[in-house]
Amino acid sequence: MADPAWVLSPRPLMPVLLAVLLVTPAAPARAAGAGSEGIETARTGRQIAPGIRLESYDRLEADRWLRIDELLVDLGGSGGARAEYLGGRGPATVAESAARHPAGPGRRVVAAVNGDFFDIRVTGAPLGPGLGGGRLLHSAGPGPGAAPAVGFAADGSGRVLRLGLGGGVTLPGGAVRPLTGYNAARPAAEGLTAYTADWPGTQLPALGTAVEVRDGRVTAAAPPVRGPVRRERPVPGTTLLAAPAGGASAAELAALRAGDAVAVSARAVPDAGPVPVTAVGGREALVVAGVPQDHEGEPNNTAAPRTAVGFSRDGRRLRILAVDGRQRDSGGLTLTALGALMHRLGAYEALNLDGGGSTTLLAGRSGASALLLENSPSDGRLRPVPNGLVLTAPTGSGRTAGYRVEAVGGTAEDFTRVFPGLTRTLSATGYDALLGPAPGAPAWSAEGGGSVDSAGVFHAVRPGRATAHARRATAHGALPLTVLGPLTRILPSQARIGLAERGESAGFRLIGYDAQGAAAVVEPRDVALEFDRSQWSVTEDGRGGFTVTALVRQATGRLRATVRAAGAAGAAGAAGAAGAAGTAGSAGALGASGAPAAPGKPGRAAVPGAGRAAAAARASADIALGVGLVTLPVTDLADAGDWAGAGVSVAEGHTGAGLALELPAAGAQGSAAAPRPLPVPELARALTLWVGGDGSGARSAVELADADGAAVKVLGPAADWTGWREVTLPLPATAQPPLTVTRLSAVAGTRPGRLALDTLGARTPPTGPAAVPAVRDPVVATEARVRARPWRFALGAGAPGADFALTGTDRPQFVHRGVRFLPLDTTEPTVRGGGLSRMRALREALAAAAREPGTGALAVVRAYAPATVDRKETALTGRLLAEFRRTTGKRAAVLTLGAPRFAADRSEGVLSITAPRTGRTLVGADAFARGDWLAVRHTP
Repeated sequence: MADPAWVLSPRPLMPVLLAVLLVTPAAPARAAGAGSEGIETARTGRQIAPGIRLESYDRLEADRWLRIDELLVDLGGSGGARAEYLGGRGPATVAESAARHPAGPGRRVVAAVNGDFFDIRVTGAPLGPGLGGGRLLHSAGPGPGAAPAVGFAADGSGRVLRLGLGGGVTLPGGAVRPLTGYNAARPAAEGLTAYTADWPGTQLPALGTAVEVRDGRVTAAAPPVRGPVRRERPVPGTTLLAAPAGGASAAELAALRAGDAVAVSARAVPDAGPVPVTAVGGREALVVAGVPQDHEGEPNNTAAPRTAVGFSRDGRRLRILAVDGRQRDSGGLTLTALGALMHRLGAYEALNLDGGGSTTLLAGRSGASALLLENSPSDGRLRPVPNGLVLTAPTGSGRTAGYRVEAVGGTAEDFTRVFPGLTRTLSATGYDALLGPAPGAPAWSAEGGGSVDSAGVFHAVRPGRATAHARRATAHGALPLTVLGPLTRILPSQARIGLAERGESAGFRLIGYDAQGAAAVVEPRDVALEFDRSQWSVTEDGRGGFTVTALVRQATGRLRATVRAAGAAGAAGAAGAAGAAGTAGSAGALGASGAPAAPGKPGRAAVPGAGRAAAAARASADIALGVGLVTLPVTDLADAGDWAGAGVSVAEGHTGAGLALELPAAGAQGSAAAPRPLPVPELARALTLWVGGDGSGARSAVELADADGAAVKVLGPAADWTGWREVTLPLPATAQPPLTVTRLSAVAGTRPGRLALDTLGARTPPTGPAAVPAVRDPVVATEARVRARPWRFALGAGAPGADFALTGTDRPQFVHRGVRFLPLDTTEPTVRGGGLSRMRALREALAAAAREPGTGALAVVRAYAPATVDRKETALTGRLLAEFRRTTGKRAAVLTLGAPRFAADRSEGVLSITAPRTGRTLVGADAFARGDWLAVRHTP
């Protein structure tokens, strides 16, 4: 019987998962973080090929968020899945190597992952052993000793093992010398190392004495050398035999002459069992014979991105794990925690592969030949690596067995929703019985609240559920869609777009909202754009959004997006065609094709066969545009006397007052804390700082906090000059605005020094202010409407006629007149245990409210704490409440106390009321009302 942890059946998606979280008691889950019990917060999965499945999920641990992708593989089963060596001709990205991997006749590449640790600074070659196609490609180094690896046998089964090097060199006269390295990144200090055309690095290591051997004969005598030198990669059929200069082995090579007979043999030697067909090196053992390993105190046992490979006890089930790290959304794992996680997931043996910026996992989709990047590499891009593992599967018949139907633009919920009168572009990818590509266009149809035209465009008519179908003969695919309530407003994904120079581009999407705050992407075909075509180019990006490109070096402007009202059913025009709208003049309107529309010719969207079509509201939104960089002030340090820190003093600046940081010793650090956080313009690309150097090589730095309070530090160049110079410090693209400056600092060079600092600025595109329309939510009511509710409560100070006042979160949860109130303590930060405890409490309260017949609503009560509750926790809270509302039909709200100002809005039907510290906020409630169950009035 198969181990249940390894069963390859489909896993539940988000709604099912949340329903389970809501109505079942919380079972303890072994931590994947730093030893506490975490919870899974989201999961998606898909079948890659028969016997190969991808599972992706997020977790909240006490001390971090985690994002994990894993491939579950049935090795040697009926699906024919196989693991093979990937790469071997120098570092390349996993995507590049996978694209050119020779899968062989009747097979195709379906997934890939990075492999061994490698000599990143010198040769670029793997540090461990490698076998491909049953052939030794490289040994570990230095020396022939055994090194850890994952290996796969001819029958497909896998195991963790150790691989050493066997073989030797037969010299003229019959003397045999042991081979100490074979294509090794780091040759041994003594002995003979062989290099061939299979060398997997960028350049050979520096070698001493060396001769070339071809067809068993030396091609030329070894040239005299006094030390290590660089040599070219051997051509195919040639072996370069090398030894460190000055040793006995070098003398034997130097004695060889052209034509001398020399035989070189090399083979992999496993610690036990047969030699594998495929092997890739790794480093730390994570699970040994079913026991997770403890790596406490070891150098590599830090939280980082990780790649791991694990096997079931019989070697027939493979699990490849990629854990993101060094990011706000995923903090990574220690080796000890990684081993515990692999063991919890069912691994009997597991090995750590290269991690950090190397961690990369790619996987295919049914019907597609290209692979998708599934994880988020910590470098922000794919790192070239020398090798990896690639999964291959049998090629199918190419005859269409089904269709993968998706919304063009993405698989997120925003793309499976649409507003009445608007459209959603769909795609149908055919796949065969083995999930391989199968070309062939389908016929489209729909049931529910709309229709699909022959081009695969869904036209929404009325709110409710709908399903789009793609069919061809017996092949079928379907996509559930949701038609939301009528569109009430749109917002751009970013209110301002700032570009640094002509030719630079940036993208945006338009997000629409119905009256309940349910959101969906509004497609370009449903939008008319007005903008200055002499300064900007705006085109569709093919993913449901737009791309703005600057045509000039310096300009500011504004783009207006307007949702076009749809025409009634039976309107003339091609099915699904959407005309352009808007007046050009000095501006231009963008039609459905992305080309400028003819001035003054509004168009209509035809909705054939849909009965009476709902008309979309004409909602508009503006985006501020800017190109070119100007320097905006952050601080002129006129308040230098208020900056605090050891060794900090007020000094003469570049103009006016400045700061001086004394650095009394080599490597010494000094810093000055700002008297208050200094905001940085949101679109800033870099900071500028005037630095007065003394030639000591000290480096200046600006320390900032991002939107979640995470520290960001940008370093200036070593001040090897004297006098004042303005330096530029680029801001990292990963920094999440808004940013605030918290301190200025410096570190000494190789000798003591003194660094003076003055005038901090920000290089920023000049976009002008963003235009964000004010929205008054219907939950804001008159005093009379609030008092007309069956009962009332106050947020903050009490009010006459209120049943009670919520003044804090120090009381336990309680039920009052059909509403369960859940006070949540927000004093502890999300990733210091606070988030996990709050999510547990919320899960338990949701489960209780779901099963209580007399409870019609749940209200979360929390104190205003943006510095401790991060955005992922806020979003998770909203998702759980929205899912509770959808699955139970009950109501939900978030009540926030002690905020700077009053606000009321809603998202996905969940009400949000934010009460300020001052004034009076009175809320009327009726948990079972038709329509809004709360009404609120704030009196300053």
